[in-house]
Amino acid sequence: MTDIRQRLFISYAGPDRTWAEWVDQQLMQAGYQTELDKWDWRTGDDFVQKMNQALGQADAVVALFSKNYFAADRWTRVEWAAAVAGKGQLIPLEIEPLTDQEIPTILSGKLRKELHGLDKSAATTALLEAIHGAVRPTGQAPFPGDTEAPSDAEPDDYGPRLPSSVGIPEVWNVRRRNLDFSGREAELGQLRARLLSGRQAVVQALHGMGGIGKTQIALEYAHRFASQYDLVWWIDAEQANQLPVHYTELAKRLGIAKPEAGSEPNARALLQHLRTQHRWLLVLDNAEHPDQLEPWLPEGPGHILITSRNPDWRGIAHTADLDVFNRTDSLEYLKNSVPGITTEHAGLLAQDLGDLPLALAQVVGILRSGMTIDRYRQLLATSTARLLEESDVRDYPASLAATVDIAVNRLRDDGHLDAAALLSLGAFLGPEPIPITWLETARAELVTITTDPDDLMWPRSALQPLSRYGLARIDLETFQIHRLTQGILRTQIGSDQVAAIRRDVAAALAAVTPGDAESPSDWPTWSSFAAHVTTPHVLAAINDRAELRPTLLDATLFLLRTGQARGAYDFVTALQQAWSAELGPDHPDTLTSAQYLGHATAELGDLNGARVIIEDALARRRRVLGDDHPDTLQSGNDTSAILFRLGRYVESHRMDVDVLARRRRVLGENHPDTLQSSNSLAVSEHELGFYAEARRMKEDVLARRRHILGDGHPDTLASANSLASSEHALGFYTRARRIKEDVLARRRQILGDDHPDTLSTAIGLAATLRALNEHGESRSMVEDVLARRRRILGEDHPDTLEAAHSLAIILDDLTEYGGSRSMVEDVLVRRRRILGDDHPDTLETTHSLAAILHDLKEYAEARRMKEDVLARRRHILGVNHPNTLESANSLAVTLHEMRHHTLAIELLRPVLTQRRQILGEKHPDTLRTARNLAATLTAVGRVYEAQQLASQKPRKRRFGRKRR
Repeated sequence: MTDIRQRLFISYAGPDRTWAEWVDQQLMQAGYQTELDKWDWRTGDDFVQKMNQALGQADAVVALFSKNYFAADRWTRVEWAAAVAGKGQLIPLEIEPLTDQEIPTILSGKLRKELHGLDKSAATTALLEAIHGAVRPTGQAPFPGDTEAPSDAEPDDYGPRLPSSVGIPEVWNVRRRNLDFSGREAELGQLRARLLSGRQAVVQALHGMGGIGKTQIALEYAHRFASQYDLVWWIDAEQANQLPVHYTELAKRLGIAKPEAGSEPNARALLQHLRTQHRWLLVLDNAEHPDQLEPWLPEGPGHILITSRNPDWRGIAHTADLDVFNRTDSLEYLKNSVPGITTEHAGLLAQDLGDLPLALAQVVGILRSGMTIDRYRQLLATSTARLLEESDVRDYPASLAATVDIAVNRLRDDGHLDAAALLSLGAFLGPEPIPITWLETARAELVTITTDPDDLMWPRSALQPLSRYGLARIDLETFQIHRLTQGILRTQIGSDQVAAIRRDVAAALAAVTPGDAESPSDWPTWSSFAAHVTTPHVLAAINDRAELRPTLLDATLFLLRTGQARGAYDFVTALQQAWSAELGPDHPDTLTSAQYLGHATAELGDLNGARVIIEDALARRRRVLGDDHPDTLQSGNDTSAILFRLGRYVESHRMDVDVLARRRRVLGENHPDTLQSSNSLAVSEHELGFYAEARRMKEDVLARRRHILGDGHPDTLASANSLASSEHALGFYTRARRIKEDVLARRRQILGDDHPDTLSTAIGLAATLRALNEHGESRSMVEDVLARRRRILGEDHPDTLEAAHSLAIILDDLTEYGGSRSMVEDVLVRRRRILGDDHPDTLETTHSLAAILHDLKEYAEARRMKEDVLARRRHILGVNHPNTLESANSLAVTLHEMRHHTLAIELLRPVLTQRRQILGEKHPDTLRTARNLAATLTAVGRVYEAQQLASQKPRKRRFGRKRR
């Protein structure tokens, strides 16, 4: 008996879906529970989450081995790796001949059952033997070798067939397969699932703009699933009145046409015939008129696949709105089609071309014929329409430029002039979705679009034709025109009309009120607005509009607050250059753009470059606006912040004190800017080693921000995170962990996993976990942060180096000295080059390397480095700074190992005294120094002193006692 509780996960590659369907059917008939994405996972399910859940619940993984299965970058690798790693038993089934060289080494030794080349009975037997011994199936599945049409009584007319080596049905007129087809696995899987969703005729319409690849998906579907049909017939359905003629051709092929009858009677005879047949597929390609097509749609147990630009198939067909390639598919296509292209270049091309399949196919042809990538990108920016006229893509009948021209001409010829005007306006906005409310709000200000004020359905009445002709994508409350369609249209409009359209663009954007750029609740609106104004051709049209300058500056602030430093830098650089030339460098708006340029430059890691910009803005604001103007004080705060990041803590602290005093006097105690300065001063106090005072100040700022801004505001979270750092420094690790975990959860939810603030909290939490000896979790967290920062910021960014340094320390804790040493040496070289020899972060890395050398028993070199760091820290930070005391403590430990006990004692006694005074008796660093001193005293025979030191109880602190 089969154990009906046994659950099997069927792992396969997309092109092998027919095999997966057949295996799934046989196993279910034999009493097994199965998990197969096509059947059991809804559209929109998180694929990775569902896969991991299925692997965790499965008793075994049934893997369908094929060449496709072992292709690079397929999820099947994750599935079989999990099975091999012990999450489940792996049952390999070979569905096409494979050599050992085509199978990964980790799997090549596993015995596998061969299903290919067998008839249906033998294949079923082999499958079930592989799963659970010699188990006979409880039912029969149709075999692709059967040539007779199955009768209505057979229960498996609708079930999957065992894929055959022949594949192509006898009644077939589909053109050759596109051998360059790639990607679209999700779309093909969803299409197959929908077509199998019912037993009567299932009509599925793929719709989308021209060049999106509708026909290519239909063509691939027809070839991939050919073995599951007895009849596959392809019809060009652009002219609906020609359908009877096409149907008559099929009727002749089936032998049911009457020569003396006309095309319409023969077409109706075909429709009647299909009612009684199973396993047929009709592809109606490029159908544009649903109402004319509907009377000619067959009924019966078959499938109808329609491709169309027109989305209006409601009530006639199940629809699938086809979008451009996802970026992964674009990269795969380009890398497969253009040998030697780098991932970076492929990504740039995919971005430039908006992931549009036809455009990608065109660029492949052009690059193969001898044009460089840089030259192509240059021409795409300057001569879009001309470049996109070039096409020798066999599987597309026209170039992208011609496709757009045909659609626009039809739009105008059919009298949709208001839609054409709206299309022109949309071409001068950005390529991202355009909120329809922008048009509704600015309607009265638009001069290039003539509308009837009484037309209550505008702009819907103008948008619908754009959707029907495949020129725009209409979603809930937005419409979108592809970037290449926009580029083609912009080149076809005269200069006089361009000027008017640009005025309308400015009017539409001026009517937008995005809200507070620093409030997460308003960020969705800002995201839409910023996506358009940062587009170069949009910015060029509006940067001279005085009414838009405040909003453009707020858009820059939004980009900065949401962690989009590169986008902010590019955008504000263009603003700053344009406004400096037009308004002068001392204009308040120019100075604000310079302020934000300094912020963006710093966030990108160029601290010295940022300092020059920030200090120049401060000098100009002092001269133009005065010392106490809020903008001048903001520049003062920015100057303090950049000095802090450059490690110049004393100068930063001095400026914080001055700016805070002025802001309190000018703005008041609870103004957000005053709280910003209060927080900055508290952070400076912390870095100067005054942890207790810093904590007191941070607690005050946090309480005020919670009251004024709310718990979830980014500034409130920054205060909480900063307070946790002070708790950690004071040795209250459990308390610090609790705060950091809460902040991390909130930042992930509000800011996202990749936001710089989120990653900063994660790296801080990892440090606290390390202090709590939870090295495994700490390591995992740091490795994740390091990978993200490398991807987002690059190898040399100060934040990336911070994460790499943190990982090196954890590796040292785990005694992985080789990996730790090589990593920290690399960080040290980079920090010296980027930050300088005396930057506190550079000194911290040097200190860490010396500690690793100590662990490797290279005491002489460790001593030399520690002495150098100690001298530098005394000079830069002061004798009693916690970091200086740590250097002295660490040097003493090395001297102890080198038997220089007297020198070690001379270092440790003042360190212990200072740590007791600054950190307290119970602080972990104080206790560690006490243990080190006791060990050194014992080593020289001063056992009694060591015992006295170890037995000392912490002295009670007396608070609030006044002298008489």
